Amino acid sequence: MITAGRIVRLAERDRSVVHFFIDGEMRGALAGDTVLTAMLASGQALRKSEFGPEPRAGFCLMGACQDCWVWQDEGPRLRACSTLVTEGIRLRTTPPESWP
Repeated sequence: MITAGRIVRLAERDRSVVHFFIDGEMRGALAGDTVLTAMLASGQALRKSEFGPEPRAGFCLMGACQDCWVWQDEGPRLRACSTLVTEGIRLRTTPPESWP
């Protein structure tokens, strides 16, 4: 299921749907979307700021600024703006407890 989020898709709605998880909740995206696009199209924020309670939605959107890091359930983090969403990927908006 694809719901309205922070960004709204105006075109290219005919791609196949892939399912992914954010903090344990299943969401839908379109094949070929970046993780950033998928997360913002299905919700209101990417993650919270490390420096305060503000929600973050990415900054440069091209992999240069470090603002779009999110974590996989397995622990490694990834850049949401340059990583394609894949079927079943499990993402976290907060670092895992094992994160340094």
